[in-house]
Amino acid sequence: MTENDTLAQYSDWAFESAFAVLVLALLLLVAEYATHRADVVAERERELVAAGRQQAPAERATGPGRIDQTPRRTVSQRLGNMGRALVVVVAGLQLASIVLRGLATERFPLGNMYEFVSMACTAAVIFGLIVLRKPAYRIMWVYLVVPVLILMFLAATVLYADAAPVVPALRSFWLPIHVTIISVGSGIFLVSGVASVLFLLRIRFPKGEERSGVFAAIAERLPDAQTLDRLAYRTTIIGFPLFGAGIILGAIWAEAAWGRFWGWDPKETVSFISWVVYAAYLHARATSGWRNTRAAWINIVGFVTVLFNLFIINMVVSGLHSYAGLN
Repeated sequence: MTENDTLAQYSDWAFESAFAVLVLALLLLVAEYATHRADVVAERERELVAAGRQQAPAERATGPGRIDQTPRRTVSQRLGNMGRALVVVVAGLQLASIVLRGLATERFPLGNMYEFVSMACTAAVIFGLIVLRKPAYRIMWVYLVVPVLILMFLAATVLYADAAPVVPALRSFWLPIHVTIISVGSGIFLVSGVASVLFLLRIRFPKGEERSGVFAAIAERLPDAQTLDRLAYRTTIIGFPLFGAGIILGAIWAEAAWGRFWGWDPKETVSFISWVVYAAYLHARATSGWRNTRAAWINIVGFVTVLFNLFIINMVVSGLHSYAGLN
């Protein structure tokens, strides 16, 4: 086994380890959800007991001699913190997998769908660590981890390609620029799409309403609808110009490689449609009559077009970008 083969093996192990750790993180995050109701009931009981006590004036007084006890973390909080700590480990393993893949192939590791999806999932996890760090957003991790796990599973099975040199058409300095921007933008759109789905769920089951059912129980711990809508909007504002820049740079690369900036290739066309849909979402979000569920549905449709472009166009439709499919 050559050194490059060894590095490729290490890259696969890092990817598989990231998947396994992310599964464990999901279990902890789900357990956080499951134990939340019991923690809430216990907290209410403690509040009732404390309210029923008649404290003496000396006990109520505050001063230098009084020691305030630090509130203990509940079981739900501890489980959530452990799950989110594992997500940080996952991000490190994902980055290690990408770097090792690049060293093994002696090129930028974005030459096929496996590597593209790996980069997009890494971008989604790292971006999630940035935007979901506030306490109000932390509970959303359980919903972001699920689609990332699904994409990683597909990358490791259906989309997997051995570490190898790329076809001549991809041997260009535009590869790391164009494809990196597109993959990172796609990862950011994943976070935005999840936020819009949860926004619609929260609209259906508002806070303060006692309702039964699976979806009502799922929505119980979600932030309020305004918070979720704001997160989806701000996230799209970041991903939209990145994705647009990736399309423009791809057109410049196409002119250098094929002698034309735009040829209405299927992948180019659907990428442009995705960009238009996200532009429509931002416009709808700024229009008072479309701010609520209509704008959220447009945002979800935008991410569906991104997935359609990634899987259907690459794997089913034949075009100039067919070399980016399964190797």
